[in-house]
Amino acid sequence: MACSSVARFSAVTSTTASRLFRSRDKSPPPPSPPPPATLGILAFDTAKTMSRLISLYMSLTDDEIDNLWRGIKSEGVAYLNSQNEARLLNLACRERLEALDSAVNTISVLGRKCSDLGLNMFDRVYADLKLGLVDTGRLKNFASRKADRIIEKMEKLTALTASLYSALETLAELETSERKLQKWNKNESSSSHQKTNYDLFERKIAFQRKLVNHYKEVSLWSRTMDKCVGMMARTVCILFRRICLVFGSCMPDSWNVTCNCMRTQKLTQQARLIRVRGEAARSAERSGSEIFYSRQLKMDLYCTLMPEDASVSAGPARGERTSNRPRRVFNSASESTVGGSGLAPLYANLIILAEQFLNSPETIGEDARSFMYEMLPTRLKMKVRAKMRRSNIMGDQEEYHSDDGDHEEEMVVERDGSSRAAELAEGWRDALEAIMEWLVPLAHDTVRWQSERNLEKKKFDAKPTVLLIQTLHYSDLEKTEAAIVEVLVGLSCICRCMS
Repeated sequence: MACSSVARFSAVTSTTASRLFRSRDKSPPPPSPPPPATLGILAFDTAKTMSRLISLYMSLTDDEIDNLWRGIKSEGVAYLNSQNEARLLNLACRERLEALDSAVNTISVLGRKCSDLGLNMFDRVYADLKLGLVDTGRLKNFASRKADRIIEKMEKLTALTASLYSALETLAELETSERKLQKWNKNESSSSHQKTNYDLFERKIAFQRKLVNHYKEVSLWSRTMDKCVGMMARTVCILFRRICLVFGSCMPDSWNVTCNCMRTQKLTQQARLIRVRGEAARSAERSGSEIFYSRQLKMDLYCTLMPEDASVSAGPARGERTSNRPRRVFNSASESTVGGSGLAPLYANLIILAEQFLNSPETIGEDARSFMYEMLPTRLKMKVRAKMRRSNIMGDQEEYHSDDGDHEEEMVVERDGSSRAAELAEGWRDALEAIMEWLVPLAHDTVRWQSERNLEKKKFDAKPTVLLIQTLHYSDLEKTEAAIVEVLVGLSCICRCMS
């Protein structure tokens, strides 16, 4: 019995020891994966990129495409810029693609910080998309329910991030004032009334800090990197497909540099330039036509310029940053254009000032005329002088006096002269209004285009943007200056007749 007890004890001991050693040899459990990275301070760059995508989305709606088509057909664009609608559409297409490429560059930088491998290489995915290696027929349709939901979510996050930005600016100002107040309290003895004001200030700055923390929780600041970048990446694909459907059939076969999908009969029937309206455009989106580019061509939509502009015909290679293009749309204007001469902002402001003087001729004083004259470049001053000499403006104003000294006859002749001057001023006004009717919209769009791309503009503006073809950038320099000279000479005549 003793032997059996010893045997049982040894068995239990060995089992316990084996379990003990086995538990010690067992490796520790794997560490839990780190929490997904949030945007943090990158929320503001992300919000700015989202606002660009939203703006591009709004610029490609049916209503905006209709406005673009009417702008191309307008008298000012047709006379000053070009009557070649295909060329204007190509420039518009390139400008929209440049805006999309600019957003993709930022998304690619943010994507390298993501844990998703597909987002890490989004620049390559986008290059494959432009080369036709991605089936865009499987992408979400433009203006579909899912696409609109993504845009609405980005709009909400962008608005909250803009509120966070404003709250942080206010908090920074309050903290600066707080430091100044603390420094002042150390040097000066404060009364009870001053102490109360300081307490109120402390409560205000505490409330502002709580507001900042609230906006950080609900805005892009606390959103994960993968989720936000993935949302923007899907939007890029939707926008690229929309650009293909809107501008695809504007590329003639004679250029021989377009993608295979845009030459198919199916897509040609669905995307008729920009003339697609209403339900026809939406049905083309819902059809889910498969769009592929020829890999052998290795060209993208930047090939769609005019044949003589070969500097921008080659698209980026796979994986190449899209910003490494030889020329941008802005730099494609020749020296014979207003934009190529660097005079677009000056001439636009000059036309707008002339519009104000035409609407309120009583404001045209000597100071205003001198100010406008000083705005003119030298070549335009010479043209204005030559035009006024040829028009013989002073010759139209005759002095009427009676030789026999009859006072009543002098009064009648002076009255006839004033009525003739009024008729002459009215004729000049009608002529100038006809010119300004098609010239002023180009000037206003030029100023708007400049303000939209100003470094000091609002960081999170998501409104539709103006295209360069709607401005004075591509306007013929000689025609534009001739129109401006006509306007200035007409204003001078009106001023002289009224005086």
